[in-house]
Parts: sequence; structure tokens; C-alpha cells
Amino acid sequence: MARKKNSRDNEAQTLLADNVHIQDAGLIKDENIVDTLKWNYMPYAMSVILSRAIPEIDGFKPSHRKLLYTMYNMGLLQGGTIKSANIVGRTMQLNPHGDASIYETMIRLSRGNESLLYPYVESKGNFGKAYSKNMMYAASRYTEAKLAPIAKELFEDINKDTVDFVDNYDNSMKEPTLLPVTFPSILANVTTGIAVGMASSIASFNLKELCDTTIALIKNPDHDVSETLLAPDFVGGGYIIYDKDELDRIYKTGRGSVKVRARYTYDKSYNCIDVTQIPPTTTCEAIIDKVVELVKSNKIKEISDIRDETDLKGLRITLDLKRGVDPDAFMTKLYKLTPLEDTFSCNFNVLINGYPKVLGVNDILKEWIEFRLECVKRRTRFTLNKKAERLHLLQGLEKILLDIDKAIKIIRNTESEADVVPNLMIGFGIDKIQAEYVAEIKLRHLNREYILKRTKDIESLKAEIEELQTILDSKNKLKKIIIKELNEVADKYSGERKSEILYEVEEFDATAEAEIPDYPVTLFITKEGYLNKIRTANLRMSGEQKVKEGDEVETTFECSNKDELLVFTDKGQVYKAKVDDFPDGKASQLGIYVAGKLEMEQDEKVVYICVIKEYVGYMIFVFENGKVAKVDITAYQTKTNRKKLLKAYSLKSPLACIEYIEEDCELVLCSTSGRMLILNTGALTPKASKDTIGVSVMTQKKNHKVESMHHYEDGEFEKAWRFRTKNLPAAGALPTPADNAAQITF
Repeated sequence: MARKKNSRDNEAQTLLADNVHIQDAGLIKDENIVDTLKWNYMPYAMSVILSRAIPEIDGFKPSHRKLLYTMYNMGLLQGGTIKSANIVGRTMQLNPHGDASIYETMIRLSRGNESLLYPYVESKGNFGKAYSKNMMYAASRYTEAKLAPIAKELFEDINKDTVDFVDNYDNSMKEPTLLPVTFPSILANVTTGIAVGMASSIASFNLKELCDTTIALIKNPDHDVSETLLAPDFVGGGYIIYDKDELDRIYKTGRGSVKVRARYTYDKSYNCIDVTQIPPTTTCEAIIDKVVELVKSNKIKEISDIRDETDLKGLRITLDLKRGVDPDAFMTKLYKLTPLEDTFSCNFNVLINGYPKVLGVNDILKEWIEFRLECVKRRTRFTLNKKAERLHLLQGLEKILLDIDKAIKIIRNTESEADVVPNLMIGFGIDKIQAEYVAEIKLRHLNREYILKRTKDIESLKAEIEELQTILDSKNKLKKIIIKELNEVADKYSGERKSEILYEVEEFDATAEAEIPDYPVTLFITKEGYLNKIRTANLRMSGEQKVKEGDEVETTFECSNKDELLVFTDKGQVYKAKVDDFPDGKASQLGIYVAGKLEMEQDEKVVYICVIKEYVGYMIFVFENGKVAKVDITAYQTKTNRKKLLKAYSLKSPLACIEYIEEDCELVLCSTSGRMLILNTGALTPKASKDTIGVSVMTQKKNHKVESMHHYEDGEFEKAWRFRTKNLPAAGALPTPADNAAQITF
């Protein structure tokens, strides 16, 4: 053991000796956190902003652009689909972030996923659905894809120097910094991204409206975009709630929100509602979960079932209605309570020349126009240069026409191959490029017919070059070209709006929700806290009220189904509920456990339940120490539908009993000492604070307390004046045998 320990010590000393040259190794240094953020975090933040999350003026993030350019180079604009795994593998030459992220990018760009209004990828196989989190896409080895026809507009003339190219991550190939899109793709599809310290959320617009608006801005920079760009248009359809002020704000500043409602149909034969289009910000599952939650909380009672019936034909959420429910009014309610009406938040954050800017629609389109003008200008200059080069060659060839025999003689009599070009230059007065072109002509082409055919295009080339030069010199002609291309795009790919605009909508009215069926009911409340609600009309046909073994009915109320319940507990809290919240039952049923229905706290027990028709009257709280609190019932009235109110009564002294009275009356307080006191509640001043400690009413001797209270009835006592008092507090009086006899008779 000692030998092994010495060996380890020697190894450790050797390692320490080897690492002595590392400067500041193992030292803890003080460093300014600002400097740390600057040198370590800021480069990461800039990378996310510039290379990941924020789209550029061509409408794409780098990951989208790399994928689409790879597919373009693979020739997927024509022909059939190929395996997605093949595309993903090839894309990794440009995008080294892993196959999973590349495939997810393809999924979102595909037609099958239904994320984009104008998808760029045609899909074959299961690409999932954007409107369902449970409908996941298949693996890339099973699916196939190719470029959609509209993708042609992304790469039009990309090989004519319309955009800049840079090296990929390992300098093995080139990739474009932007795509020379022929339409404002930045606003044609929904684009969202979260960067560091900023985000982007761009709504999609109808292509026809977008092209018309861009053309109008080209012709008149002061054009009001709201005249031609009506509202956003989403792939999922639905209804756009038109709000001119909010849309103008989005068009001007790039920030704002758009309300989108689901679209539905009513099937009268099956008495059900079929939701077929939902907002782009939600999913089927989220909607169904919310509706189920509302049903469980008794806020929705109009449906008997909800299910997802989405199939190959498309999205469909079916809600089975109960008999007599108005489908339109019910959907108006659901719009308010569920994601069937949701808000798309706009934050038009775009990278312009490497700088993130939040721009309105007007400014984005103007930036795109400038970008497209530069693309067309570069394309025109590229074409002009190519034609100028061709003209230059043909002009040299034309001089050969003057003496073909001379050209043949020069070439034949030249001893060295390297001297052929210089001799032709001297013999015909042409430059090196022209001489190289002539020297490369095949012997079979050195005839008058061939040369005349080639030189015939000289005049047309001169005219074309002159026309191209006038285009370069005229911004108006460049604009006309862009307008022509925009019209062609609109004619080829645009279609009808998918999202219908609603200029007038019916909003949900909370008062209409309160239209609860009004019919008389009888409530049976047991000692163990069960409540059974039975229609009064059905009581005659009912048998004896069923209760649990050892339980018994404590209180019975006759009231309306529209009334409210106040349920006081031993924790000093009160729970509010509507009688309608409890389902109609039968005498053969135990009823509903109140504590469970109202979601009370663990070990919390009900001490008193009262029915409130109108918030008129008082709550009387009698405490064991003889104090009585009179609280105006309006203290328990709330504008919102709160279920629980804290500090419903004072907990400073144990509670003896509670009573709700609609108007002042006489109550009899009973003490463990045997004394009784008649209290006229009109002698007490009502309080607005629920947890008031009350005022002393009945004095108690040591070891005695108030134990009960009941309403006083005439004839209850032989000499009632003995139990009344002019001043409070009072001790009350002991009942005589005659009083006890009177109570028994009563």
C-alpha cells in the first residue's frame, strides 16, 4: 500500500511540474461582469440575431435559405419528389447544425404541414400539422419532397449576379447571402423567431393584395397601404376581426395585434357544431382542453360532448349541443372564453443591411423595392456585359470576313502555336480576346456562310445593349420591370383570401351569460355536507330523501334555480356558488359533496349555508363570548365571479352560530348557563367590514358561553319582557317552569 501511495505522489508531482508553464493556472481573478458580458455573451447574442432568429428582407432566415438553395441546386424545381433524408444530408454542406433541425425547417416550409400561406416545399408523406401538437411528422427516411412551383420566383436569375455569394462554413462551396425574390416574400408568410433581447413575429398577407400594394407604392411612395392591403391572411383561414386603428398602427409601426376567430358550421340534423378553421396561434388540443376545463368548472353547460374528428379531409372539432341551445350565441360565448378567438401579436422585426429594425408594412415594402431594384440593376448589368462580350467577339469575327484566305494563310504559315494569336492580332488589327476566339474556330467553320450567320447578330446585339444601357440609366424603367414581374407573380400564384374579414362582430355579453333557467327547486343539505337539488315539481313523485348511513338532512330550502349560495366554513372563509352550479338530482341520490364541488381546502368544514335571492339583508354572527356582529350582506357581493372570499367573519372568538336575515327581527340567544336573551337586531349597527369582531350583547359568567340562537316567535315565553332589555350588553334571564311550558306548547 505504501509503495502504491508513493507512486501516486510522484505522478502528481510530475503533472504539477509539467503544468508550471500555464500562465495564471488555478488562480481566481476578479473580473468586471460588464467586460465578461461584452466579450463572452455579446458575440453569442449577435450570432443568434444575425444568423438564426431574425429574417432578412428576402423573407428568410439563414436556415430556410440554405435548405431551399440546396434543393434548387439538386434540380428539385423539376421532376418528382425525392427522399427527405437525401435533401437533409445535402443541406448539411451549408448548415452544420444537425439533421433534426434541418428536417424541422423543411417540415415548416412544406405544404403538408400547413404552416405557410404560400409553402415553398411540395411534400409527400406525413409532414404533421401545425394546428395539432399530437399529429407529429414521420421520420425523414419515410417522407419525400421537392420545390413548389412558387419557389421558382425565389431563384429567378440567381446565376446572373443578382445577389452576393459567400463561402460556406468550411470554404468548400458558395452560398447566396440573400435570394433575389421577385415578390415581397417577407410579408407573404408568417415568420416568427426569438433572438436574444428581441424577437420577430410577422403576419402573412394575401399575395394579390401584397403585389397590388407594392405596385401602388412603386408608382406613388405616398400611397396609403390600407387601401389595397385589407388585413392579414392566414393559412388556417378563420375570421379577421377588423379594427382599423389597430391595423393602421401595424402598417405604420410594425407593432400591434390582430384578432382571429375560428370558423364553424352548424349541423342541424345532428345538433352539433363543427369547427373547421382555427386561429394560427393555437392548436386543436389546446381548444379541447380549455373547453373541457370550462365544462368541469360549470362555466359551460350547453354541450354534452366534444371530440377531435380531424382526418385526411382536414381539421374538425365537433361539439354536441344540448337540446334548445342557440349555436351562434354559444359560439359567441366560446370565442370569449377559449382560444377559438385568439390574438396574433405583430412585431415586424427585420434585418436590414445587418441591422435589426422594427418597421411598418409601408417601410418594409419600400426596403424591399430598393432591394429588388438593386437585383434588377445587377441582372441588367450582367446581361449587358455578357452581350457586350459577345458583340466584341463577333466584331473580331467580322473582320475575318474581309479575307478568310489571309486568316488561313497566317495560321498555316505560323511555325509556333504560341505565335498564332499575336499574328492574327497583327494581321487583322484585333485584340487578344478576339484573336483567341478566331483561333479556336474549327476548320469546317472557316467558310463565308458560317461567318455571315454569326456576324448577322451584330446589329441586334448593338440595339439590345443600347436598350439595356437605357434601362440602367433610368430608374423608371427598372420600376416598370419590377411591376411587370409582380403582376405575373400575382396572376400565377395568388388566390382568394383564406381569412374572411368581419367588419361587424357580435361580442360576448356577460349579462346574457346570466340567463340561467328559472324554475323552483328544493335543496336538501345534510349534516355531513351533502347537497341534493330536486325540482320542486318532481318532489311529489319522489320518495324519501336518501342519505349516507349515519347522516341526516339538516336543512331544507325552497328557492329558485337562479339563486346564489353562500357557504361559510370553519376557516373563516365563504365560498360563493350558484344553485344552477349543482345538477338536478333525485331523492334516490345522495347529492353532491359541497366541499369537493367548491374545491375547499383540506380539513375545511362547512358551518352554514344560506340562499341569496337578492343581496338585501344582513348576516348575523354570534360568538361564544357573547358578542354579535351584524354585517351588511352587500359586503359579500362581488362584480367578478370570484368563488372564494377570505375573512368572511372574525376568528378572534369561537363562532357559536350564523344566521342570514332579510330584515331586522328578534332572535333568542341561549347560554350554557341556561339564560336566554331576546335580541332585536335593529339595535345593532350594521358593519361593512366582514371580519368585524361585533359588539357585546350577552354577558357571560366564567366558564359559560353562548351555545345557540333561534328566531323568536310570539308566545314562546309567558313573560317575554323578562328576556328583553333596554341596554346592551345584558345577562338575559333564566326561564321559569311556566316559560318552559309555553315553549313546549308553542
